Amino acid sequence: MNDYKNILVAVDGSKEAENAFRKSIEIAKLNHGSMLHIAYVINSYLILENDFPAFEREKQLSENLLNRYQSIALDEGITNIEVLIKHGSPKKLIAEELASLVNADLIVCGVTSIKDAEHFFLGSVSQYVVQTAACDVMIARTD
Repeated sequence: MNDYKNILVAVDGSKEAENAFRKSIEIAKLNHGSMLHIAYVINSYLILENDFPAFEREKQLSENLLNRYQSIALDEGITNIEVLIKHGSPKKLIAEELASLVNADLIVCGVTSIKDAEHFFLGSVSQYVVQTAACDVMIARTD
């Protein structure tokens, strides 16, 4: 296994993202001293920043989720943790901006089932990350 120093895991509250989070913890345990970056991207396609009530609700939900995940990681013995909340296009932010920001050498994300029409217009986040990221990418399909 590679010696990963900066592990970026993308979460969104889904079961698939939780699977990815759990796997990122196991990878961090195998790579002592690594930094686990837990990121939540508020999707600008679904929540507009100028829709203040919806944006604030989503921001609060994301903060609660990240706090819970941070506690779980700490309970698992992971001490180098950073949580990040961004607003924009999840696939671009994860694969490009966040990966660069945290100097990720591994991105872990889940695969969610989305409707065919939504996939056609928006494209898969995980597919984009795999095709675009400059570092290793792990797609978690199972728990």
